Amino acid sequence: MATKVTPAVMRRGFRVIGVAIRSEPAVFTGALLASVLYGVTTVISSWALGWATENVILPAFRQGAVEIAAAVSGALFIVGVAVLKAVGVMGRRILAGILQYRMQARSRRDLSRQFLRLPLAWHHRHPTGQLLSNASSDVEAAWAPLAPLPMALGVVVMLVTAAGGILITDPALALVGFLIFPALAVLNLIYQRKLSPLVTRAQEVRAEVSEIAHESFDGALVVKTLGREESEAARFRVKTSELRDANIAVGRIRGMFDPLLEALPTLGVLAVLLVGALRLSTSAITAGELVQVSYLFLLLAFPVRALGWVLAELPRSVVGWTRVQEVLDADGSMEYGTAGLPGGAPAHVAIDAVDFAYVPGVPVLSKVSFEAGSGRTLAVVGPTGSGKSTLTQLMVRLVDPDVGTVRLDGIDLRELERGAVSDHAALVLQQTFLFDDTVRGNITLGLPVSDEEVWAALRLAQAEGFVSALPEGLGTRLGERGASLSGGQRQRLALARALVRSPRLLILDDATSSVDPQVERRILAGLRESSSGSTVVVVAYRMATITLADEVVYLEHGTVVDRGTHDELIGRCEGYRNLVTAYEREEAERVTLDADDEVMA
Repeated sequence: MATKVTPAVMRRGFRVIGVAIRSEPAVFTGALLASVLYGVTTVISSWALGWATENVILPAFRQGAVEIAAAVSGALFIVGVAVLKAVGVMGRRILAGILQYRMQARSRRDLSRQFLRLPLAWHHRHPTGQLLSNASSDVEAAWAPLAPLPMALGVVVMLVTAAGGILITDPALALVGFLIFPALAVLNLIYQRKLSPLVTRAQEVRAEVSEIAHESFDGALVVKTLGREESEAARFRVKTSELRDANIAVGRIRGMFDPLLEALPTLGVLAVLLVGALRLSTSAITAGELVQVSYLFLLLAFPVRALGWVLAELPRSVVGWTRVQEVLDADGSMEYGTAGLPGGAPAHVAIDAVDFAYVPGVPVLSKVSFEAGSGRTLAVVGPTGSGKSTLTQLMVRLVDPDVGTVRLDGIDLRELERGAVSDHAALVLQQTFLFDDTVRGNITLGLPVSDEEVWAALRLAQAEGFVSALPEGLGTRLGERGASLSGGQRQRLALARALVRSPRLLILDDATSSVDPQVERRILAGLRESSSGSTVVVVAYRMATITLADEVVYLEHGTVVDRGTHDELIGRCEGYRNLVTAYEREEAERVTLDADDEVMA
């Protein structure tokens, strides 16, 4: 629902403006002073025109010749005022732009820090497109009034000065001209009330378009592989049509009212000229005074319009500010303690009676308990939806358990200081993400490590061969999301990214699923034999991977059904046996069917 111009909205809008003024007082003051200079010199220019009319133009008509000294004086007067006016315009626009863009940059930095600070559970509830909209169009809308604000405040000086000058020059003409202001104020009020809801609605739809566009781009592979291009285009077309209609509605209102707002001051000037001509014929005023008053009346319309521009942006600003503040004020942040981890030996992980649910009442994990001993390899096995990936997120504290504890070296993760978990543990996901950067940049991510350490991590991840074959080796750019590499190559680079940090706890969430079994076996064997000193927790499905583990934890429906060695579980746990031998049984059945077909043939 669109936000209308109400006293409450105006108060909230002015509070938003107050935040900017308090944040950048020097820049705002400079912009305001420049705008005041513009307003004062604009009024003075009317006096310059009146002076030139009285002292240069009319004497030239009467005498039939132009006095050089008077003409030069008049020209210098007008040019000097014009230069000062130009300085005011430049200062006002430049400083207003600096004010607006600094506040936008500050808000975006605050949002970025908040996005990083908020836990993964919060991000699960907020689509990426919405967050991008918060950081782009909402931030721009929140600070949109800052561009016309210094001008609007500065030209108030113009309004007061011009009105005072008219009253001093001729009160009778002032009375005639001022009759136009009630009509102008009423028309401007009607204009803002009709325009503001439409502008606000256009802003809201613009955010929705951004969300759909990002979702479509992010899911481009799914859209193309399933042939849903037309469906996505139709979905985008509906929303962009709404945005088009909203912008057309804004343009229609502006096209209707802008000519009226321009015409009313002109009608006022015509009335002043008509009455002024009568007063000039009776010598009540001079020709210069009539020119001066007429020019001042033309100026008076501008301050009213400038104030209207600010008022028109306030509802849109309130909408953008509210959406930004909802993110900045979001709770769910993780609390950190002060404890540290000693480092050195491989980590010891203990999961104790953990419950977790993304949606209240729909548990993902229930009373899960197990340990991964220091330096050992633990395999977590279970059917789809059993909570394995959620468990890995708990172990690196991307989310916190609803009940129970996750301990690293005997310390509850919630008691550790910020950054302690990421300094000692690394999680490699099945779906890897690579930046549009070099191989080295993707592995180090800013970590100060040598090329020798990078190559060592690549060797352990079985990625040294294909990286060496790249045109520029470690300096080869990979393209967006590593599009130039295969799925298995991307997974091995993601593994090297974790290994180069020498984690004491390495968690692989099906992180070698795109790698062929022989390479996977070499990777896991290398991890066991390396001197990196890691405890390894691996979510696995393949028999070859599972058999390398010292112990296996088998999950079903979010609970630990059984744990032990692979041979122990094969012998006593039917669910585990059916899951890990599914591929072998399917292959055996296929061979049997092929043999039967040959016999029948």
